[in-house]
Amino acid sequence: MTTKTLRAGGGLSVRYEPRAALSVLGLIVLTVAVAVVLIGTGDFPMTPAEVVDTLLGKGTVVQEFAVMDLRLPRVLVAVFVGAALAVGGAVFQSVSRNPLGSPDVIGFGQGATVGALTVIVLFQGSAAAAAGGAVVGGLVTGVTIYLLAWKKGVHGYRLVLVGIGAAAMLTSVIHYLITKANLVDATRATVWMTGSLDGRDWSRFWPLFAVCCVLLPLVLGHGRALRMLEMGDDAAYALGVKVERTRIVLMASAVVLVAVATSAAGPIVFVSLSAPQLARRLTRAPGPNLAASALMGSALLLSADWVATNAFGERQLPVGVVTGILGGCYLLWLLVTERKAGRI
Repeated sequence: MTTKTLRAGGGLSVRYEPRAALSVLGLIVLTVAVAVVLIGTGDFPMTPAEVVDTLLGKGTVVQEFAVMDLRLPRVLVAVFVGAALAVGGAVFQSVSRNPLGSPDVIGFGQGATVGALTVIVLFQGSAAAAAGGAVVGGLVTGVTIYLLAWKKGVHGYRLVLVGIGAAAMLTSVIHYLITKANLVDATRATVWMTGSLDGRDWSRFWPLFAVCCVLLPLVLGHGRALRMLEMGDDAAYALGVKVERTRIVLMASAVVLVAVATSAAGPIVFVSLSAPQLARRLTRAPGPNLAASALMGSALLLSADWVATNAFGERQLPVGVVTGILGGCYLLWLLVTERKAGRI
């Protein structure tokens, strides 16, 4: 990987990798383009030019209502949910040094689901209460898995194995809660578990936006330390990284990001697994590629939502169905690749 240095006045310089920088720029363009197309899609179709004019305050009253009140919140939720899931996945894959170390594989997504279903089924809570239950469930699961995986530090494979076991147990709890629910609550819980962006409004966006504004920069600021952690604890110590404190901060941030994303849109699967790996293959740069992963997650979720909305005629699917199909294919490919490489 070729690294170049951009020199500025006052002796300042910035090192960057041209392919990674171009990849990030391309993902920004792709994310914006898909977002504009998605905003223009629906029962009241709009061209990209009309969408842009409306966002700039030049649209008609009807266009402003369709864009600003109905479609823009949904698209922004998709952007930040995709980014949060992807960054959470990148952190756990780097900490575990395993491409299967994804939050929806090692139990964190299932923990958030159990929290939400507990509120829905046992307490008949509102949508806001279910979102809070998802956050609490994700945090409790994260702390529990971390403690169970701890043995003079957290080893990557131990974290993955403990997480897979926790995911299996939590999945059983999910099925139990569904069987205990009445028909109305069971239907409501099943719809939530699918993962959907339908009906997402500004009340769902602002809490997600606030958390992402705090935690995404925090994680991005630890990108170099996370890159050192991928080389192992001893190497990271030698390079001046405070390993355990850095690991705890990053894992806690990733758990909160995944839990908040789950509370906003339900347990949308495989974005946190596939987005970091696709970003790494696109940039061909070492390390977690956090910025590229975030943008890849946003682009993937927006694209999946467009497919779910338009590819099946009048029957629209929840976005979680599309990500599950695509992610399942990707997981099979990843397992075959890892097996051929002798890593599993």
